[in-house]
Amino acid sequence: MHSDVLIVGGGPAGLSAAIAARAKGFRVSVVDARKPPIDKPCGEGLLPEAVAALRSLGVELDAAPCFRFSGIRFSDSDSSVSAQFGGATAYGMRRTTLHRLLLERAEECGVSLHWGAPLENIRGCQAEIAGRTILFQWLVAADGLNSPIRRQAGLDSRWRGDGRFAFRRHFAVQPWSDVVEVNWGEACQVIVTPTTRNEICVALFSSDHRLRLENAVVQFPELARRLAGARATSPERGAQTVLARAATVVRGNLVLIGDASCSIDGVAGQGLNLSFQAALHLASALEREDLGLYEKAHRRFTEVPMNMTRLLLLMAGQPWIRRKALRMFASTPSLFSRMMAIHAGASEKSGFSLQDLFGLGWRVLRA
Repeated sequence: MHSDVLIVGGGPAGLSAAIAARAKGFRVSVVDARKPPIDKPCGEGLLPEAVAALRSLGVELDAAPCFRFSGIRFSDSDSSVSAQFGGATAYGMRRTTLHRLLLERAEECGVSLHWGAPLENIRGCQAEIAGRTILFQWLVAADGLNSPIRRQAGLDSRWRGDGRFAFRRHFAVQPWSDVVEVNWGEACQVIVTPTTRNEICVALFSSDHRLRLENAVVQFPELARRLAGARATSPERGAQTVLARAATVVRGNLVLIGDASCSIDGVAGQGLNLSFQAALHLASALEREDLGLYEKAHRRFTEVPMNMTRLLLLMAGQPWIRRKALRMFASTPSLFSRMMAIHAGASEKSGFSLQDLFGLGWRVLRA
C-alpha cells in the first residue's frame, strides 16, 4: 500500500489536513485506532476565521444542525460587556456533527480512511497497519496533546504551562441569546454556546479537577435559573486543556499538526481554528515540497491566539485582574470589540503582540 501523505489521527486536525492535501492532488491515508464519531469536550463554538477556513476546505455549515451566533459576551457578578462580529459568520455546533461533516468531505475527496487500525513499527518511510505495510513520503502526527509520535521523534521539548480541566454537557434549552456567553466566576469559567435552535452546550473550564458543572453553575444565578429542570441531552464529559506549543513542528519528513503541535486552553475557543489554518498551510508547503514554509507559517498564525489566551488565563487565575479588566472593558466597549474581532478573525490580526498584551495589562492595573 502506497500513500504520499500518511496522517495519524482522524480527529478534526487529521481530517482537515487530509482534505487539504487531497485538494493538492496527493494520495492521502488517515489511520486511527478509534472509530467515528470522534468527540472531545470543548465549548463547540466556531469563530469566523474557523468558518472561513472550513469553507476553503469545502465544508459548508449552513445546512447542518447548528446555530449561527453574532458575538461574545463576558460577564461576572459586577460587569458585563459584549462584542459583535460585524456580520461575520460564526456557528455553534456539536463536535460530533463537525466530525461527521469533515469525514463526509474526506470520503468525497478520496482520502483512504483506516478506522480501528493503530499504526505500528514506524521505520523511515514505512509503517504497518493491521499487519499490512504502508509506504509514504510524509508522516503527519495529528495524534493529540500527548502525541506518542511527537514523543518518539524527540520533539517533546516545548514550553508548557499548567494544565486545566474542561467539562461539557448539552441541555435541551432554547437559546436565549445569539451570542456566546463567557461567565467568569471564582476559579472557573462557564461558557454557554447555542448549538441548535433547541439545544445549548455548557462548558466548564477550571484548575480544580474536582469541580463539576452542577457545582459551578450555582455561582451564576441567572444561568442556574435557566437550567433549572432542563433535560440533559448528553452525559458530562471531561478532558485536560493546556496552553502549550512545540518548540518545532517539523523534523525531516515528520510534521506535527493540531494539539500535537499547539494546544490552546479551551477558554479561548481557538483550538479547531488553528487546526484548520494549519491544514491549509501544510498543504501549500507539501505542494512546494518545503516543510520549512509550514514551520514559519505555524509560528506566525499561532502567535495571536497564544497571546490572547495568556491574557484570558491571567484573568482566570487572578480574580482582582479579572474584575479590573471586565470593568475596563465595560467602560470602553470599543476596546473589547477590537480585541474580540482580532481574536475571532473578524478583523486583521496585525497587532496583538506581546507588547500589546503588556500594554493592555498596564491599562488594567491602572483601572
